[in-house]
Amino acid sequence: MRCHRSKRRTGNPSGAALRRGDTSHGVQDLLKLFFTTTSLTVFAASAMGQSELSPSEADLPERAKIYSPYAERAEHMPSFAEGVFWGDTHLHTRFSSDSGMIGNLLGPDEAYAFAKGEQVVSSTGQPTKLLRPLDFLVVSDHAEALGLAPYIAEANPDLLATENGRRWYDMVNAGEGYEAFREWGSYLFTGDPIKSRKMQINVWERQTEAAERHNDPGVFTALIGFEWTSLNTEETPSNLHRVVIFKDDGEKASRVVPFSAYDSPDPEDLWAWMQSYEDETGGSVLAIPHNGNLSNGLMFATERLNGEPLTREYAETRMRWEPLYEVTQIKGDGETHPALSTTDEFADYGTWDKGDIAGVKPKLPEMLPYEYARSALQIGLQQEAELGVNPFKFGMVGSTDAHTSLASTREENYWGKFAGTEPMPDRWEHYVIKAFSGEDSLSTFAYEELASGLAGVWARENTREALFDAMMRKETYATTGTRISVRFFGGWDYASEDIFRPDAVEIGYERGVPMGGDLPMRGDAAAPTFMVGALKDSWSGNLDRIQIVKGWVDEAGERQERIYDVACADRAITEEGQCDGPVGDTVDEANAIWLNNIGEAEMRAVWTDPDFNRDHRAVYYARVLEIPTPTWQAYDQEFFQMEMSGDIPLSHQERAYTSPIWYTPEG
Repeated sequence: MRCHRSKRRTGNPSGAALRRGDTSHGVQDLLKLFFTTTSLTVFAASAMGQSELSPSEADLPERAKIYSPYAERAEHMPSFAEGVFWGDTHLHTRFSSDSGMIGNLLGPDEAYAFAKGEQVVSSTGQPTKLLRPLDFLVVSDHAEALGLAPYIAEANPDLLATENGRRWYDMVNAGEGYEAFREWGSYLFTGDPIKSRKMQINVWERQTEAAERHNDPGVFTALIGFEWTSLNTEETPSNLHRVVIFKDDGEKASRVVPFSAYDSPDPEDLWAWMQSYEDETGGSVLAIPHNGNLSNGLMFATERLNGEPLTREYAETRMRWEPLYEVTQIKGDGETHPALSTTDEFADYGTWDKGDIAGVKPKLPEMLPYEYARSALQIGLQQEAELGVNPFKFGMVGSTDAHTSLASTREENYWGKFAGTEPMPDRWEHYVIKAFSGEDSLSTFAYEELASGLAGVWARENTREALFDAMMRKETYATTGTRISVRFFGGWDYASEDIFRPDAVEIGYERGVPMGGDLPMRGDAAAPTFMVGALKDSWSGNLDRIQIVKGWVDEAGERQERIYDVACADRAITEEGQCDGPVGDTVDEANAIWLNNIGEAEMRAVWTDPDFNRDHRAVYYARVLEIPTPTWQAYDQEFFQMEMSGDIPLSHQERAYTSPIWYTPEG
């Protein structure tokens, strides 16, 4: 295996550039030279698109030289990104029925204030604040019966004039909000129980107006969005949920009413609605699916909901509207499953695999490949060979899906899924979703929640337009809540020293493609080479390792995968491409404390695929692991001086997943 690891500046060949938690501001500033200058320009795309009619370099006008390299970038590379922006693309407020009806008192204004770093009072009366503000937020309240919860809270006379509205108002005010929510939820299979377009329009306008108030270009971005919440059918229950995000301002977004699962449970109809929105308004919109792990095999199925096989048109349409997938959040991690990735020691992380989201039907083993990102990326390669287009060619983000209006992902500052799972001594025993089937083995509980996740977006500036464009280009990555900075490039001729050059980012783009890109075949190259770098979150654990996860389709058309460790803290890489032993563990679970005296602050590597076959379709992404640290459950035990029972994780390894880079052979 050809792998060039990071080296310490002292010249010691066995280590990395920085280690043992050296996170002084001076060091961090130097390291950010690599991690905070990047580009959204996909140079390979232009190379692939060139034809014989394109002008030669000699025919192009001479470009004026500009002394300042940063002014030159602004002049000649308008899409060059200057940094990573952190946000949550999936947050619910009291405007969602499954939030406001069961105790959330905070609306969009409080959600934005909290995301911007202000202290707010939670629905359970507790002061709370983020360690660091977010750069952007999508308030994504459910389209289904949008407005029901705030209308109940306001005793809206139009709502109280309806039978269901009056009934649920009485139940909520009698302290039976959860029962009212479950009763309302049963209508997701049968149709809208309120049927008030006036209510939807009114509350959607409130949503868009709140986003306009808080959007501050260059400082904080409030992207407008909503969630389409399809459970499919009662006979075949699933989780086909998508968050729909607008590039546009409130004036344009408010011309429509969000499309809901009452309109259709089929994502193909959602895509048609999105096309109509763009046609009618000239705006732009995208959708991000989530929780394939609760879809019972339908999220990445190889047939449509109508039972017909996938077609080229389906694949093109899905990829037109869904460039990203939310791979990690509170309701479980969706990278892979231990039954699918049997040789991956880190696969069993935040595993939710009991059944569909509503707890109606149990999970079957044959469903798993069609639920997780890693296997879906491989299935996409198989489908591409058959259809000519890959229907599952998605980038990755993480987000919370919190229903508290509080986008919190730090373990010691975790505010739960719902108001009923905000910090309290017994919250770990509370239901997240009590199974609608009545079978409690299919219910989910608060102790299973992850304090996850965040979306990292590489963009030129913090504006709606720049962030949206970066998402469309898939120059994004997911973390489980930490803020690791990660760069990932693929090319054919990166040199081992390129990763250490001050212009490493420019080299990454000029000689290859970034995360989310396509690596075109090059006839004279033996194998692709990848540059990857990771910088620790200065307020979190040091780094354990960087891995490159490869998926491919072999000669028989079968899916394959392998994980390569390409940078390891304080230890060598074996001939098999694995770290020589674990990084260690300093966590005192009983007291929820740990030491940052193992691992490294920053890692870089240049790696060439040792098992490359130019005839095999392949997909690569980077996974970065931190050293072990305590979970929110451990912090709760220490804070409330109590002990949880059962098999509950008290330590874990936070991680990041980059968007992939794809290789497709000619022909």
